[in-house]
Amino acid sequence: AGITKATVSVVFDNSDRSRSPLGYEDSPEITVTRQIVVGGRNKYLINGHLAQPSRVQNLFHSVQLNVNNPHFLIMQGRITKVLNMKPPEILSMLEEAAGTRMYETKKEAALKTLEKKQSKVDEIDKLLDQEILALEKLRKERIQYMQWANGNAELDRLKRFCIAYEYVHAEKIRDNAIQGVDEIKAKISEIDANTERMQIEIQEMETKVLELSAEKEASMGGEVKCLSDKVDALSRDLVRETSVAKNLEESLMTEKENAAKIEISIDELKQSAKERASAIKNAEDGAADLKKRVEELSKSLEYHEKEYQGVVAGKSGGNEEKCLEDQLADAKVAVGKAETELKQLKTKMSKQMQLISKQEEAVAVENELSLRTKDVETVKRALESLSFEEGQMEALQKDRTAEFEMVQKLKDEIRMLSSRLGNVDFQYRDPVRNFDRSKVKGVVAKLIKVKDTSTVTALEVAAGGKLFNIVVDTENTGKQLLQNGELRRRVTIIPLNKIQGHLVSSRVQNAAVRLVGKGNAEVALSLVGYAEELKSAMEYVFGSTFVCKTTEAAREVAFNREIGNPSVTLEGDIFQPSGLLTGGSRKSGGDLLRQLHALAEAESKLYINQKCLSEIEAKINELLPLQKEFKDLKAQLELKSYEQNEHHKLSELVKRIEEELGEAKFSVNEKQHLYENCVTQVSLLEKSIHEHANNREGRLKDLEKKIKTVNGQMQSASKDLKGHENEREKLIMEMEAVEQEQTSLENQLIYFKKQIVNLTSEVDTNKKKVASLSKDHDQAQSELNLARSKLRECDAQISCILKEQQKLQNKISESNLERKKMENEVKRMEMEQKDCSYKVDKLIERHAWISSEKHLFGRGGTDYDFVSRDPSKARDRFEKLQLEQSGLEKRVNKKVMAMFEKAEDEYNDLISKKNIIENDKSKITMVIEELD
Repeated sequence: AGITKATVSVVFDNSDRSRSPLGYEDSPEITVTRQIVVGGRNKYLINGHLAQPSRVQNLFHSVQLNVNNPHFLIMQGRITKVLNMKPPEILSMLEEAAGTRMYETKKEAALKTLEKKQSKVDEIDKLLDQEILALEKLRKERIQYMQWANGNAELDRLKRFCIAYEYVHAEKIRDNAIQGVDEIKAKISEIDANTERMQIEIQEMETKVLELSAEKEASMGGEVKCLSDKVDALSRDLVRETSVAKNLEESLMTEKENAAKIEISIDELKQSAKERASAIKNAEDGAADLKKRVEELSKSLEYHEKEYQGVVAGKSGGNEEKCLEDQLADAKVAVGKAETELKQLKTKMSKQMQLISKQEEAVAVENELSLRTKDVETVKRALESLSFEEGQMEALQKDRTAEFEMVQKLKDEIRMLSSRLGNVDFQYRDPVRNFDRSKVKGVVAKLIKVKDTSTVTALEVAAGGKLFNIVVDTENTGKQLLQNGELRRRVTIIPLNKIQGHLVSSRVQNAAVRLVGKGNAEVALSLVGYAEELKSAMEYVFGSTFVCKTTEAAREVAFNREIGNPSVTLEGDIFQPSGLLTGGSRKSGGDLLRQLHALAEAESKLYINQKCLSEIEAKINELLPLQKEFKDLKAQLELKSYEQNEHHKLSELVKRIEEELGEAKFSVNEKQHLYENCVTQVSLLEKSIHEHANNREGRLKDLEKKIKTVNGQMQSASKDLKGHENEREKLIMEMEAVEQEQTSLENQLIYFKKQIVNLTSEVDTNKKKVASLSKDHDQAQSELNLARSKLRECDAQISCILKEQQKLQNKISESNLERKKMENEVKRMEMEQKDCSYKVDKLIERHAWISSEKHLFGRGGTDYDFVSRDPSKARDRFEKLQLEQSGLEKRVNKKVMAMFEKAEDEYNDLISKKNIIENDKSKITMVIEELD
């Protein structure tokens, strides 16, 4: 126990150096150790150093001790066995003893090693071929990369040159623009001074012209104006009346022509109507004869067909419904039936005679019946005294069922609407014990009632998120809810004692009414209903916004300076006084308030129906005792009536039996006579059947011939009748169309004649009016011409002054035009200066190197020499090179340098390995050759 390893060592004397194993010539002794460790692990040591098992084997093999050969040691007693071995075995033993066996083994191992080395060399050669191809490709890509990198460097130099030139050019334009603006502003000041001077001169001229005009007007200007106005008015009236007269005359001529054409058309229609009436009469006469002929033939055909069918069916004539055999069978059945009924009547008479014996019993029953009748009357009077009607309870039950169904339906509707409105359902736990829940008024959306459903979208947009705010009485209540109410979501609380609304003033409301009209813009607060205690909260939510019917009204209200309040359209578009507009498509806009409105209506209906249901149930409870009493009395009445009916039935039975007995006697005589007739009929039918069988074929042939003849005649007559009928209907339709057209034309003629009379009167009146106006116009025109000739003398001086004034006005216009051009030029230069300044700042901001290299811009002998290098050509070269580089960048491999170095290292490594292997091969070959 406790042993974990075992060791055994063999010590060999190595003092004879000539026989020492190779490599151990300097060791006087050779110690070979084998160590076995628990777990199956082996260790070999030579002279205390770890060695592989193959090394130990080679050591023994080199001194002719091959442990793998069973005969390397011949024990005593086995010499005879060795002598009897086969030649190959003896050769093997001799080789082992001579030491050549180890050489052969090592040589085979060396040859195998050479084969492995050769395969390795072949593999390296193959890899080298692949590496050479990849290396060549990477070398080309490296050249492309170097070209691209050099291009990037040149591109960067060109870019800096172009940016520097752009910077210098922008600075130059900026500085020149400042100087140019000052010069142009000086010129504008000079033009303003000249313009002001000319304006003063023009005002002086206008004053002079006004003075001259005043003098002229004072003398006779007023008279000319009055005459001129009078002539213009008369001229307008004359032109208008002349035009009216011309139009009236043209209308009169047109009406007369139309009336003449209508009279001609009426005469033609009258003649056409007479011709069609005559044709219709002739057609009706011809159709009447044909119709009579067709009816006669139809009756004849029907008669012959009936006769034929009767003969075929075995009847004696066509009018009979059944054949003779069926008639005979029916007659025999009738005989049997009559005989049976006769026997039954006789039996019945015998029974009725027995029942008549009960007549005495019926007299006693009659007395009992009078007593029962009095009891029934007593119960009826008791029923009538009750204030309960039959069917009243059923009607109430039916009403209760209907109301109950309506209540359930409304509850389901309220439940469904409430589930959709979960976001306005405010739930909380009492923050303190015995908390008064009336302090919490609820969500704003549930506290209002929309007056007009068309405004729900606008109101929802106007209120926005405030619809979900919670209204409470004081800020303390709100604080308690927030701290201890265990609220399920974030809420905004409106305390009624602290909140301040922004109600639109009456002045602003009146201004909105004046601007867009009454009813087109109303404060949102006026469109909702609410409790009076909630007024301050509702003013806060709805008091500052207008609801407008149209977009134009909303825009006017919002952007008007006097009003300046937000406005919302009925579609939900918002206009803010600041200029902000919000609108567009709204998904389910106004649904919240619409659903709340529907919920409020449903709850109102539910309350009404529940109240009605309670009233019906109260009535039912009141009527239940009366209904029970009514049912008891009714049951008594039915019982009494039943007893009365039983007695009455007995007396009636006796009377009915007496009557039936008399009827039975009469029926017996009738049935006896009927029986005798049926027997006679049977004998006659049997005789007719015998006679009918003899002459049936001849009758059938005659009837077929007659039917064919009559059918042909009827078809021909029907065809002729149909043609006459179609012609008659066509003529009647044409006649009606002609009469309608004639009536229409006559009405038109009456209308045209009235118009002609009216127009004639108007034309005469108008002619008189035109003549009067023409006379007045000529007289006023002559007076005006006389006054104008006097005024022309005063106009010459005014005209001269006005010409001078016009010249000055033209000069002012030219100066203003020039000034406008200069102002535009100043604006352009200022914009240019501003753009250049912005450009310079942006260039410095984008390219930090400008600040450090700015002193070199434009200096000769530097990279920024704008004289030796043309900036425009440099810009073209930059753009061309940028295009080339962008194309080259897509093709170039940016990792090629690292890839090339790696590939080159791998190639050199393979070459080195190949050389080592080939050296090893040559050494092994040389040793083998030496040993051989």
